[in-house]
Amino acid sequence: MGNIFIFSLIIGIASALVLIPIYWNDHSSNKKGKQLKIEAFITVIVIVMLLVSAFYYFTNFDRNLSSLWPFAIILTAGGAVFARGKERRFKVLLFIGSLILGVYFLTAFIFNANEKYEQAKMTDKVEIKIFDEKETPASVPPQFARNKMKKAFGQVPHTSFYELGNLQIQKVNGEYVYVAPVEFSGFFKWWNGNETPGYFSLSATDSSANPKFIKSTMVYTPSAYFNKNIERHIRMKFPKKIFYGDVQLEIDENGKPYYIRSYGDFISARNGFSAKGIVLVDAKTGVTKEYSLSAIPDFIDGAVSPEAISLKNSYFGNYIHGFWNSKFGKSDVKLPSDEGTEANVSPIFDENGIMYYFTDFTSPKKNVDSMLGYSLTNARTGKATYYTGNPSESYMDSQGTLQIIEKKFIEKKWHGKMPILYNFYGEASWLTPVLDSNGFLQNYFIVSAANPEISVYGITPNEALRQYKTALQRGRGTVDGSSKAEEKEISGTVLRVYKEKSGDFTVVSFFLDNHKNYIISSEKEPMVIYLKEGDKVTLSYLETGEDFQPAKKVKIENFE
Repeated sequence: MGNIFIFSLIIGIASALVLIPIYWNDHSSNKKGKQLKIEAFITVIVIVMLLVSAFYYFTNFDRNLSSLWPFAIILTAGGAVFARGKERRFKVLLFIGSLILGVYFLTAFIFNANEKYEQAKMTDKVEIKIFDEKETPASVPPQFARNKMKKAFGQVPHTSFYELGNLQIQKVNGEYVYVAPVEFSGFFKWWNGNETPGYFSLSATDSSANPKFIKSTMVYTPSAYFNKNIERHIRMKFPKKIFYGDVQLEIDENGKPYYIRSYGDFISARNGFSAKGIVLVDAKTGVTKEYSLSAIPDFIDGAVSPEAISLKNSYFGNYIHGFWNSKFGKSDVKLPSDEGTEANVSPIFDENGIMYYFTDFTSPKKNVDSMLGYSLTNARTGKATYYTGNPSESYMDSQGTLQIIEKKFIEKKWHGKMPILYNFYGEASWLTPVLDSNGFLQNYFIVSAANPEISVYGITPNEALRQYKTALQRGRGTVDGSSKAEEKEISGTVLRVYKEKSGDFTVVSFFLDNHKNYIISSEKEPMVIYLKEGDKVTLSYLETGEDFQPAKKVKIENFE
């Protein structure tokens, strides 16, 4: 509290000097006049101190002098009105100066648009790497995870005191999980409870998993009050830092909870934001540390807040040719999608367990579902890559994907959530969880971004992937052409055969004496429906390294 007191005192004294005229009346030089002036001076200091302290304490605003520019305009205007003679001329000049400063702050967003774009520039690439089928994407939607946690809330002691906090996805001990803190449900619950008992954890890859309540006392939380409120606690420790985005819960490898918040710099004139680091707070003890983005602890996944990433995407998409072009001509403008799960972006993980924020960009023209590109931003460093997609194809955006799902399940009133673009078998493809009207997960829908007529759905992501591979093999996809897998030929004896009906065709999986599995659709090779154990075959296939490698041709020896 000492820092805010000194800050308020300085502003109070400065306010009194500006507001109280030196020559305040004709009797200002006599004893009574001096006494009145001193009383007024002290009164102004006390009132301003109280107002300023209350404002900065309850709003958690940064305590930089630049934040006072609206107050400076009001104050200098009052000082000019009350002053006389030469003093008035001086204070009028102060008022004009504060007005000019105010105009500078208010119009900065027009003139720093180019600088924002330069700050947000991304590395250009064509396509993301082909997804490894052996991996399982973090595809459980947060709405479904939150529903499951709410139904498991009975695990929390003194349940009536608490409610479920904000959901976060992260990697803990090599597992992708959602975590959500238990928060106070009101002021009096906090007054009586003083601390929360822990947080929930739930798998982000296994939709059948159940939430686990982890006991871990937290004192400094978003739902606490006064100095135990986590945002106010951070502000008291770092009064001048510029923060952007909400606080986020992060769990270390021992299950200990921390809160983090991103800090950075204004682009110019208190406008715009560029992330520089984080503040880390022990949720139990309140011990606070500051880290630059290059030195954050290993267990932190989302160092840059999703709000900061979303803002950066907006700069990149809108300001390529400056501010006015973003409003009128809109040449080369691309709008970031608002279909993300956190502040219009969706967190995903790569094969190395590094978290990225995904966003697709679309045209500013209305009723256009064509995607102009998509970005992946490293959540630890803030560095971003923009993928243009195959220049010879037009990709459907996330909104178009959700519309397809809505029409597909129109009678059941199911809807898609959290569409993410992957490179499945060389084909840019949208993977989207499908929820019912109650928010429960029903299936996973995959649709080709370039060929929306190719779509499948399955109970699990891996089941949907198997069906998608078959759909691409029917000749309409690019699984044969775009994949980097090497084409090979082999002969052998069939040891096992499994046939499964898929629409009008049959999907045949078979196991050869080289102890490898292969898969092909009867749409490609109609005669494959007669394949049986003991047959000798010659086939060409793609060496993808998957458990079931896609065959292109299958010839059964001595078959007429």
